[in-house]
Formats: sequence, C-alpha cells, structure tokens
Amino acid sequence: MSLDLLSIYEHATFLISIKKSFLQKPYFYTSRSSQMHQNLVAYIHRYVEMSDTEIEVFNRYLIKRKISKREHLIEAQKETCTARYYIVKGCVRLYYFDEKGNEQIIHFGIDNWWISDYESLVNQLPAKLHIQAIEDTELLELTTEAFEQLSKKLPKVERLFRIIMEKTTVAFHNRIAYMLSSSGEELYTTFINANPGFCQRVPQYMIASYLGMTPEFVSKVRSRTKNNS
Repeated sequence: MSLDLLSIYEHATFLISIKKSFLQKPYFYTSRSSQMHQNLVAYIHRYVEMSDTEIEVFNRYLIKRKISKREHLIEAQKETCTARYYIVKGCVRLYYFDEKGNEQIIHFGIDNWWISDYESLVNQLPAKLHIQAIEDTELLELTTEAFEQLSKKLPKVERLFRIIMEKTTVAFHNRIAYMLSSSGEELYTTFINANPGFCQRVPQYMIASYLGMTPEFVSKVRSRTKNNS
C-alpha cells in the first residue's frame, strides 16, 4: 500500500486498533500460520475474512526478505518487478531521477504496508522506479507466480488486493487534489503536524522531494515556524 498525504495518520490509528484487538481478543493459529506476522493477519482481516486454514495457505506463499539501510530492493531499468512486498518492519522509498538528475520521491512505504512498482509488475517491463530502504527493513515477498497460484486456491486474495489498489488510488487522487489546492507552506505544515512520528524517521530532503518542494524552501518554512512559535 502506498503512503499518501495525511494517510500516515490513518495508518497509525489502524496500528493502535490492531494492538487493542489483540489485547482484547487474541487470535489463535496453528504453528504453521503463527509464522505470519500478526499485524499482517489483522491487515487481511480488515478487508476480507479468512479462516485459520486459509491463513496457513496464504503464509506458505510468502518469502521472508531483509534489506539493509540504503540497499535497493529494485533498481530502475536494471530489473523487472516480479513481486508484491509486505513491510513487516522498516521504511522504503520509491523514486526516480528526472531529466536534470534530481531524485523525485513519489511514494514511501512503512511498517504493515504493501508496496511494489505496479507498472513494472503488471506490464512486466523494466522498472521505472527505484525501491530503496531508508531503514533496515524486513519484508514478506509474494511473487507474481505465487500470487496467481494462491488466487486460484483462495479467490479472496484477488479481492484483498483489489481493495488495496482501490484505496491506494483514492489516496493518490486525494493527495494530488490537496497539493493543487494548498500553498507550499500549508502543505508542508499540514503533513508534518499530521505525521510527526514518520517525519522523525525520514530526512527532511526526502520529505521535500515527496511534497514537490526544494530542501531550501522547506528550510525557510521550518525557520518561520520556529520564529512564530
């Protein structure tokens, strides 16, 4: 799932609800299904109902991956994306280089989100986006082949990822609309205030790139904010 403007706050609220649900009514699974991260189980149940047996089947198709800080999961033009990735723990960015050689970040992915270069994945063409870890990151990989096999066994999986894509598209449209209707200072201030925890994990220049601003502009906004406080 992509990270779009203001949606980090909604994501944090969801994580709190997950923790409460496990404290109030723990989930119980067999030894095999218990290998699936509990937040992923809760994430799945948020959108579709799956039995313990179905969770076990889903879990068999996931591959554990780890990437270190600054390591690339996908490098643009060098690879074709062949999987969807669930972030168990960590943070990644999806970015490209413009014609001037500047990095342009279009998405972030954080704990308990699905990420991928969907254009490359769907069309099976070389990736246009780099996917790089901002922190040491743990992932669960669902390859295209595994996804197709799993979907035949569990049609609910297709519904799950359809819902994810629909929500991602809505969030992206809302982000664009908000960016077009707000001043740069309003945009930055709203984002920072809504996502304080996330903004401590990511360098300011990356936030600037994601919001379509220069680091110099962000520095001026931060200075004005400090002077006014």
